Amino acid sequence: MPQLPLLPTSLVGSYAQPDWLIDREKLAGRFPPRTRMTELWRVAPDYLEQAWDDATVYAIAEQERAGLDIITDGEMRRESYSNRFATALDGVDMHDHGTALDRSGEPVPVPRVTGPIKRRHAVQVRDVQFLRDHVSPGKAIKITVPGPFTMSQQAQDDYYGDGEALAVAYAAAVNEEIKDLFAAGADVVQLDEPYMQARPDKARQFGLKALERALEGVQGTTALHICFGYAHLIHERPEGYNFLPELASSAVQQISIETAQSDLDTKVLETLPGKTIILGVLDLSTHAVEEPEIVAARIRKALPHVDAKHIIVAPDCGLKYLPREVAFGKMKAMADGAKIVRAELA
Repeated sequence: MPQLPLLPTSLVGSYAQPDWLIDREKLAGRFPPRTRMTELWRVAPDYLEQAWDDATVYAIAEQERAGLDIITDGEMRRESYSNRFATALDGVDMHDHGTALDRSGEPVPVPRVTGPIKRRHAVQVRDVQFLRDHVSPGKAIKITVPGPFTMSQQAQDDYYGDGEALAVAYAAAVNEEIKDLFAAGADVVQLDEPYMQARPDKARQFGLKALERALEGVQGTTALHICFGYAHLIHERPEGYNFLPELASSAVQQISIETAQSDLDTKVLETLPGKTIILGVLDLSTHAVEEPEIVAARIRKALPHVDAKHIIVAPDCGLKYLPREVAFGKMKAMADGAKIVRAELA
C-alpha cells in the first residue's frame, strides 16, 4: 500500500457514468439490475470494451483532479454493483431468470441458481490491471466485488435448497476472485454487503460465516461496505444500523458506512475497535454540492469515537446516479473538507 496522508479520501466504488456510455434515465428509473441489462448501454457491442476503457480513464482523471488519495475504476463497466460478477459464474441460468424481493420489498428479476456456483474465470482482473496502468505513479487503488451474502439474497435458489449453503458457495467464488485481484495489483479489495443491513437476522445466521469463507487465506487489505440503499431509491433512512457491531470480530480490516443523509450517531463506531472506518460524509439525496466546511463538520463528528489515523473519508454510496458535474463538485468538496480537518490535526 502506498503511503497515505492522514484522513485519506476515496470513493466507495462507483462514479457518475457518462451519458454517451449508458442511458442514465433508464438506469435511474428502475431498481439496480440483478440480471444483465445490456440495453442500458448506448454503445454498440463491438465498441463497448473500448468505451468502458475510455470511461474508466475519465473516471480516474476526475478522481485525481479532485485530489482523492485512493482511486477506483468508478465501476464504469457495470450496470450495477453486483450483476457483472454474479452473472459471470457457473451454476446460473442466464436465459430463464428467477424472482426475488429487492430490499424495498419489490419483486425483481434475479439470477436463477440451477447448479453448483463456481467461478469459471477471473471476472475483474483486467479491471485492476487497467486501473493500475492508468493511475498516477504512487497512487493507491481499490476495486469492489459483490459480497457473497448479498449475492445469495439476490438470487432464486433452485439447487441448494439452503440459504447458508448458497452463500458459502458464492463465498468460495469470491475468495478466488479476491486473491486474483490482489495478485493483479489491487491495494484494497472491498466486498459490498448492503444486504447485511437489509436482512440482519439472516446475516447473523450465516452472513458472517460466508464472509469468513470469502476471506479465507487472503493476504491484503480488505474492506466491507454496508449501507442503507441508494439515496435516489430509498428516501427514508433508519436512525442507525441494524447490523454493524457484529463485524467487529470479522477478519475484514476496513468498514465502509454512511453517515451523511442519515445523520448517523457516530458513537456506534466505538463498537468496531481496531477497524479502519470508511466514513460516508456526502449526502447523495440532494444535488446540492456541500461546502467543504460542511464535510469537515461531518468528519469531526466521528473523531471522538475513532482515531483520525483510522478514518478514510468517502461519500455515502450511489455517486453513480448523480449528474457528472454534481458528482465532481461533491467529490471535490469532500477532498477539500478532509484537508481542513487534516490541517487542524497537524
